[in-house]
Amino acid sequence: MRLKWNPSLRGRSLLTLLDVTDDEMLDLINLAVALKARRQAGIRGNLLLRRQFALIFEKSSTRTRCAAAVAAREEGGASEYLARSDIHLGLKESVADTARVLGRMFDGILFRGFSQQVVEGLARYSGVPVWNGLTDSYHPTQVLADLMTMQENFGRLRGLTLAFVGDGRNNVANTLMIGCAKAGVNFVNVTPPELMPSAELVEQTRAIAARNGASITIGHDPVADVRGANALYTDVWVSMGEEEQKASRMALLSPYQVNARLVEATGNRDNGLIFLHCLPAFHDDQTTITSETGALEVSDEVFEAPYSKVFDQAENRMHTIKALMVSALADPEKA
Repeated sequence: MRLKWNPSLRGRSLLTLLDVTDDEMLDLINLAVALKARRQAGIRGNLLLRRQFALIFEKSSTRTRCAAAVAAREEGGASEYLARSDIHLGLKESVADTARVLGRMFDGILFRGFSQQVVEGLARYSGVPVWNGLTDSYHPTQVLADLMTMQENFGRLRGLTLAFVGDGRNNVANTLMIGCAKAGVNFVNVTPPELMPSAELVEQTRAIAARNGASITIGHDPVADVRGANALYTDVWVSMGEEEQKASRMALLSPYQVNARLVEATGNRDNGLIFLHCLPAFHDDQTTITSETGALEVSDEVFEAPYSKVFDQAENRMHTIKALMVSALADPEKA
């Protein structure tokens, strides 16, 4: 199974989806689709043979950590997990110094943490490709997987409509606005007025969407604004690092729960509608382990429905991260 990828991505970092052209982003998704098919055919390759990856995690993770480790290993590479307590990053040592050390030992770095400035500093000083596995501002590896999941289900991206319901200025919503605009997907950000995305990002993404025949819309009425959506997407109401705002955030967002009523409001329940969530999700009484009681951002009825594609999304994190690693570091002659 012969693989092809965009040579312009060689040696490149991905800190936000604004770092790549529209075509480069779509090429990454198509490569991820091909890598997934290759894996399903039982093929394990050596495109990353002897490549070494540093996984720097200031925030805990299930999907990003496992996706990156397996992606590297399946193509012959190896990864080293570095938690905040394992290294001196930003404490006894500057970001620049840490980057220059790791860049001499590793072929690529994936960072998951708080500040966008940190991942930018790692990219600036390390001399190797750096990928943003999540910051407070953006989550590009997640949205590549989201778009891949939509493409798998609909056979296309351009002309579809995705409605994000919830905290409209978090890292996932910000990145979905960019990714959808680049893919020609109409994006509807359904959020309370208090949680609107920045006007600058809205203006920027509207210009991108316009050149791809799509639109970016901000709305505050969940029932009215999800009408016509092909994909309903939500995320946790309280992001990591914002736990002190939990009570006020729950009160503000309770009318924005994705439930059966909202699914019906799309008008597309029987026309291929899908539900997406980047996980973890608070959807039933199992979440009492975290002191919550019952569903929050999504009802269990929707989360467990046949049209819920959240675990496809989770798997696709591995394929899209692998696509980033391969396109940046692999030798096309060995594909």
